[in-house]
Amino acid sequence: MSNTPMAANPLTRAVLEIDEYASGLGWDQPARLFALVDTARLKAQEPALAAQLGLEDESESSGFTPIEQDEIPTGKALDEFLGTIAWPDAVVGCALTVERLMLPPSVEASVPDHLDGARLTEWVASHPERQEVRMTVAVLRDGSRESALRLREKDSPTEVLTGPELVPGLAEALTATFAD
Repeated sequence: MSNTPMAANPLTRAVLEIDEYASGLGWDQPARLFALVDTARLKAQEPALAAQLGLEDESESSGFTPIEQDEIPTGKALDEFLGTIAWPDAVVGCALTVERLMLPPSVEASVPDHLDGARLTEWVASHPERQEVRMTVAVLRDGSRESALRLREKDSPTEVLTGPELVPGLAEALTATFAD
Protein backbone atom coordinates (compact mmCIF):
# COMPACT_ATOMS: atom_id res chain seq x y z
CA MET A 1 0.00 0.00 0.00
CA SER A 2 1.35 3.38 -1.00
CA ASN A 3 1.90 6.20 1.47
CA THR A 4 1.19 8.70 -1.31
CA PRO A 5 -1.35 11.29 -0.15
CA MET A 6 -4.60 11.13 -2.06
CA ALA A 7 -4.90 13.89 -4.64
CA ALA A 8 -7.97 14.77 -6.68
CA ASN A 9 -6.05 15.15 -9.94
CA PRO A 10 -4.72 11.90 -11.51
CA LEU A 11 -1.59 13.70 -12.75
CA THR A 12 -0.87 14.98 -9.23
CA ARG A 13 -1.28 11.43 -7.92
CA ALA A 14 1.23 10.17 -10.50
CA VAL A 15 3.74 12.89 -9.59
CA LEU A 16 3.39 12.10 -5.88
CA GLU A 17 3.76 8.38 -6.57
CA ILE A 18 7.00 9.01 -8.46
CA ASP A 19 8.19 11.36 -5.69
CA GLU A 20 7.49 8.65 -3.11
CA TYR A 21 9.38 6.08 -5.20
CA ALA A 22 12.38 8.42 -5.57
CA SER A 23 12.26 9.19 -1.87
CA GLY A 24 12.50 5.49 -1.09
CA LEU A 25 15.75 5.32 -3.08
CA GLY A 26 17.33 8.04 -0.95
CA TRP A 27 19.19 11.16 -1.97
CA ASP A 28 22.15 11.61 -4.31
CA GLN A 29 20.44 9.65 -7.07
CA PRO A 30 20.69 10.17 -10.83
CA ALA A 31 17.82 11.70 -12.77
CA ARG A 32 15.06 9.21 -13.62
CA LEU A 33 12.70 9.32 -16.58
CA PHE A 34 9.21 7.78 -16.61
CA ALA A 35 6.65 7.14 -19.31
CA LEU A 36 3.07 7.74 -18.18
CA VAL A 37 0.47 5.39 -19.57
CA ASP A 38 -3.29 5.36 -19.11
CA THR A 39 -3.92 2.79 -16.36
CA ALA A 40 -7.30 1.59 -17.70
CA ARG A 41 -5.86 1.15 -21.20
CA LEU A 42 -2.84 -0.70 -19.81
CA LYS A 43 -5.05 -3.09 -17.83
CA ALA A 44 -7.24 -3.77 -20.86
CA GLN A 45 -4.55 -4.08 -23.53
CA GLU A 46 -1.63 -5.52 -21.52
CA PRO A 47 -3.09 -7.57 -18.63
CA ALA A 48 0.16 -9.52 -18.10
CA LEU A 49 2.16 -6.30 -17.76
CA ALA A 50 -0.53 -4.80 -15.52
CA ALA A 51 -0.30 -7.89 -13.31
CA GLN A 52 3.50 -7.64 -13.24
CA LEU A 53 3.14 -4.02 -12.10
CA GLY A 54 0.65 -5.04 -9.39
CA LEU A 55 -2.28 -3.23 -11.00
CA GLU A 56 -4.72 -6.15 -11.29
CA ASP A 57 -5.90 -5.77 -7.68
CA GLU A 58 -6.36 -2.01 -7.77
CA SER A 59 -9.99 -0.96 -7.99
CA GLU A 60 -8.94 2.49 -9.22
CA SER A 61 -8.28 2.19 -12.93
CA SER A 62 -8.41 5.86 -13.84
CA GLY A 63 -5.21 7.79 -13.83
CA PHE A 64 -1.70 7.14 -14.98
CA THR A 65 0.83 4.41 -14.37
CA PRO A 66 4.45 5.58 -14.36
CA ILE A 67 6.91 3.19 -16.01
CA GLU A 68 10.58 3.91 -15.37
CA GLN A 69 12.70 4.08 -18.50
CA ASP A 70 16.31 3.09 -19.04
CA GLU A 71 18.92 5.03 -17.15
CA ILE A 72 19.64 8.52 -18.41
CA PRO A 73 23.16 8.58 -19.88
CA THR A 74 25.75 10.29 -17.74
CA GLY A 75 28.00 12.82 -19.39
CA LYS A 76 25.21 14.22 -21.56
CA ALA A 77 23.41 17.41 -20.59
CA LEU A 78 19.82 16.75 -19.54
CA ASP A 79 18.37 19.18 -22.08
CA GLU A 80 20.39 17.51 -24.87
CA PHE A 81 19.18 14.08 -23.78
CA LEU A 82 15.54 15.19 -23.64
CA GLY A 83 15.91 16.51 -27.19
CA THR A 84 16.57 12.95 -28.39
CA ILE A 85 13.39 11.39 -26.98
CA ALA A 86 10.39 10.31 -29.02
CA TRP A 87 7.45 8.55 -27.38
CA PRO A 88 5.15 5.91 -28.90
CA ASP A 89 1.43 6.70 -29.11
CA ALA A 90 0.62 4.54 -26.06
CA VAL A 91 2.55 6.97 -23.85
CA VAL A 92 0.18 9.75 -22.78
CA GLY A 93 2.75 11.66 -20.76
CA CYS A 94 6.16 11.57 -19.18
CA ALA A 95 7.83 12.54 -15.93
CA LEU A 96 11.32 13.24 -14.72
CA THR A 97 12.74 13.33 -11.25
CA VAL A 98 16.01 15.14 -10.72
CA GLU A 99 17.98 16.55 -7.79
CA ARG A 100 19.43 20.04 -7.90
CA LEU A 101 20.87 22.73 -5.66
CA MET A 102 18.82 25.88 -5.36
CA LEU A 103 19.15 29.23 -3.69
CA PRO A 104 16.39 31.31 -2.15
CA PRO A 105 15.11 34.23 -4.27
CA SER A 106 16.73 36.68 -1.83
CA VAL A 107 20.17 35.56 -3.06
CA GLU A 108 19.52 36.16 -6.77
CA ALA A 109 20.71 39.76 -6.66
CA SER A 110 24.08 38.68 -5.25
CA VAL A 111 24.94 36.17 -8.01
CA PRO A 112 28.12 37.40 -9.74
CA ASP A 113 27.55 38.31 -13.40
CA HIS A 114 30.84 36.97 -14.75
CA LEU A 115 30.35 33.29 -13.86
CA ASP A 116 30.00 30.69 -16.60
CA GLY A 117 28.09 27.38 -16.12
CA ALA A 118 30.76 25.43 -14.22
CA ARG A 119 31.87 28.37 -12.07
CA LEU A 120 28.25 29.28 -11.32
CA THR A 121 27.61 25.69 -10.23
CA GLU A 122 30.61 25.86 -7.88
CA TRP A 123 29.42 29.20 -6.49
CA VAL A 124 25.93 27.82 -5.78
CA ALA A 125 27.34 24.62 -4.26
CA SER A 126 29.49 26.59 -1.84
CA HIS A 127 26.81 29.14 -0.90
CA PRO A 128 25.72 28.82 2.76
CA GLU A 129 22.02 29.26 1.88
CA ARG A 130 21.92 26.54 -0.78
CA GLN A 131 19.32 23.82 -0.44
CA GLU A 132 19.13 20.43 -2.06
CA VAL A 133 15.81 19.79 -3.76
CA ARG A 134 14.28 16.85 -5.59
CA MET A 135 12.01 17.96 -8.41
CA THR A 136 9.51 15.65 -10.03
CA VAL A 137 7.83 17.10 -13.09
CA ALA A 138 5.19 15.41 -15.25
CA VAL A 139 3.50 16.52 -18.45
CA LEU A 140 0.78 15.07 -20.64
CA ARG A 141 0.46 15.26 -24.42
CA ASP A 142 -2.44 17.70 -24.00
CA GLY A 143 -0.13 20.19 -22.24
CA SER A 144 -1.24 19.47 -18.67
CA ARG A 145 1.61 19.59 -16.17
CA GLU A 146 2.29 18.98 -12.50
CA SER A 147 5.34 19.20 -10.26
CA ALA A 148 6.43 18.12 -6.80
CA LEU A 149 9.32 19.63 -4.85
CA ARG A 150 10.93 18.04 -1.82
CA LEU A 151 13.70 19.71 0.16
CA ARG A 152 16.36 17.43 1.57
CA GLU A 153 16.22 19.22 4.92
CA LYS A 154 12.45 18.61 5.11
CA ASP A 155 12.39 15.09 3.70
CA SER A 156 8.86 14.04 4.63
CA PRO A 157 5.77 13.10 2.57
CA THR A 158 3.86 15.88 4.33
CA GLU A 159 6.45 18.48 3.27
CA VAL A 160 6.15 18.03 -0.51
CA LEU A 161 5.04 21.10 -2.43
CA THR A 162 2.95 20.50 -5.56
CA GLY A 163 1.76 22.74 -8.36
CA PRO A 164 1.72 22.98 -12.14
CA GLU A 165 4.10 25.95 -12.44
CA LEU A 166 6.84 25.12 -9.92
CA VAL A 167 9.45 24.13 -12.53
CA PRO A 168 8.23 25.66 -15.81
CA GLY A 169 11.47 25.25 -17.75
CA LEU A 170 11.68 21.54 -17.08
CA ALA A 171 7.97 21.12 -17.86
CA GLU A 172 8.50 22.85 -21.21
CA ALA A 173 11.49 20.61 -21.98
CA LEU A 174 9.42 17.51 -21.21
CA THR A 175 6.51 18.80 -23.30
CA ALA A 176 8.89 19.21 -26.22
CA THR A 177 9.54 15.45 -26.17
CA PHE A 178 5.99 15.06 -27.61
CA ALA A 179 6.50 17.53 -30.46
CA ASP A 180 6.13 16.06 -33.94
